[in-house]
Amino acid sequence: MPTWREALFSLKSFAASMMALYVAFGMGLPRPFWAMLTAYIVSGPLSGAVRSKALYRVLGTTLGSAGAIALVPTLADAPELLTLALGLWVAVCLYISLLDRTPSSYVFMLAGYTVGLIGFPAVTDPGSIFDTGLARVEEILLGIVCATVVHSVVFPQSLGPVLLGRLDATLRDAERWTLDALNGNAASAQDRQKLARDISELRGMATHLPYDTSDVRWMTRSVRALQDRMAYLLPVLAAVEDRLAALSADDGELPPAVAAVLERVKLWIARDAAADDTATLRAALDRLMPAIGTESGWREATLLNLLNRLRAMVDIHQDCRDLRDNIRKGNSALPDHLDPLARTRSRGIFHLDHGMALWSGAAAVLAIALVCAFWISTGWSSGSAAAMMTAVFVCFFASLDDPVPGIRMFLVFTVLSVPLAAFYLLVILPNFDSYPLLVLGLAPTFLVLGVFVARPATMGKAMALLMGVGGSLSLMDTGQGDFASFLNSNLGQVVGIATALVVTQLCRSVGAAWSARRLLHAGWREIAAMTAARGGTPAGSFENRMLDRVGLLSSRLALAGSQQRDLSAADAVNDLRIGLNIAELQRARRALGAPAAPHVAKLLGAVGQHFRDLSAKRPTPTPAEVLPMLDAALSNVAAEPRSPERDRAVVALAGLRRSLFPGTAPVAPPVLLESVA
Repeated sequence: MPTWREALFSLKSFAASMMALYVAFGMGLPRPFWAMLTAYIVSGPLSGAVRSKALYRVLGTTLGSAGAIALVPTLADAPELLTLALGLWVAVCLYISLLDRTPSSYVFMLAGYTVGLIGFPAVTDPGSIFDTGLARVEEILLGIVCATVVHSVVFPQSLGPVLLGRLDATLRDAERWTLDALNGNAASAQDRQKLARDISELRGMATHLPYDTSDVRWMTRSVRALQDRMAYLLPVLAAVEDRLAALSADDGELPPAVAAVLERVKLWIARDAAADDTATLRAALDRLMPAIGTESGWREATLLNLLNRLRAMVDIHQDCRDLRDNIRKGNSALPDHLDPLARTRSRGIFHLDHGMALWSGAAAVLAIALVCAFWISTGWSSGSAAAMMTAVFVCFFASLDDPVPGIRMFLVFTVLSVPLAAFYLLVILPNFDSYPLLVLGLAPTFLVLGVFVARPATMGKAMALLMGVGGSLSLMDTGQGDFASFLNSNLGQVVGIATALVVTQLCRSVGAAWSARRLLHAGWREIAAMTAARGGTPAGSFENRMLDRVGLLSSRLALAGSQQRDLSAADAVNDLRIGLNIAELQRARRALGAPAAPHVAKLLGAVGQHFRDLSAKRPTPTPAEVLPMLDAALSNVAAEPRSPERDRAVVALAGLRRSLFPGTAPVAPPVLLESVA
């Protein structure tokens, strides 16, 4: 039995589609069922997501129509050039859309395959391209507007409460993991990946928040600031775990003063009634900060690093609590130190893969060229339908590592939808002579399918059936009961999807392990680039991208399986910590004098070379010669006059040593070395 939410979604989607169909009939549009099908395609359970995508879909449809109107009449006498031009248009739009992981990616995604939807059917009659393009835009826009209005006005399912519920659950997980880390219970890789994945998913959901129907939309900046602060918690907690383990390695006990303040931090995290206030706790941590000098060793540097990270952890938790209270109270004002985080550009916080985006575009050109070559050589009357479906399906699943299962599922259920589509087109629709009766005839199928579309487990299959039936209604003149035309049109759909499937499987399908290695390699390249960036790389942008990679890696590592030994040993969170320490060291390096600065430069050069040499297939340990470089750098930095920049460099060096050489105990004081020539 459907839940009331599933039933409500199905009723709203059906109402939106019937509204679009009614208006399309009233306007005399040539393919009114395009409006009906579009209403279903753009519908979603959450009104904020529907509204956020609506504008971009309108812009994409308009841009794609303009492209078809410009290209088809110009190149109609040269079908080979027209095929190449349309294929390149789809490829370029697909490339751009894959580099934008926000709702605005729909602009170029739709601009890509809208050219196919409008351009290919008009090839045989290029003189009518403007009328055809205008009609198709009107039909599609009508479906978008009707779906947006219905899902926004009729019992809207707001995104805000869902997002806040997920946010609270993630905050609870973060506090639980913090207590585990302070108690010496190291978090598993799965826990770290889950936190990274949750934060990445929350960030994706928040892109729709400004368009939501709830009052939470006014808190968008605060929600984004909260997510950014939570993102910083992941590497900080991992560092705290490691430093506690390192300082306890010799005798199994922390210094008494550190153990005492650690207990106070635990009470504060657990929100115990007897806990210190935040200012008192910060002051207690500051008092324990050791003074670093020429006689200081790695143990002192590691202790300074631990206390520094503990203070950062307290600051992060307090910021998260303050921001959550502001959201709960409806206070949209942000403290000055958090406001820049809220203004972080979305394009800078996501991992982008230019290579795969370019390769996906190339696969789209090849698939379109093959199906068009068959169409041109055979003169097949329904070749345009095949070309249309190829353009659509090379775009639909391009963001996946392996689009083949999704395309195959749509192919299977499109074939299964043919008998139902035939029943409607050849038996039911010719016998209906009024709009109310048409609605009654469509209701049983589309209301039932709408329930299954609302269920995540069955959404893909139900949508494939729905699009199969709706696509058949959209492609044909429903007033004619022509079995030959119906069969030809559906055969065109199947051939188009099959072509997209075969080309994708041969050229574009990659496994989870391959994608995981590519993500790791991208992180290593960025770390290597940071070691050479004297001006420093903004830590926030690097951290957000690396955190996004950790989230993306989690699902891929699970799919890759334990047989991938090189992947099971990979630790993207450790890479994230290394990158942040390098960024911190680069900022502090500018204030260092001789002989410390040359030693730091030599160390960064060696670390950068190590990450450039890393192979995604054979990860290698850090070269042994880097360890004495770290010792020399710390000795010479410790000899500098005390300053915030000097202490920042010490903290970063201690973090690098633990991340690059985790098995080396921080006990022996390094020897002050000569400056580098």
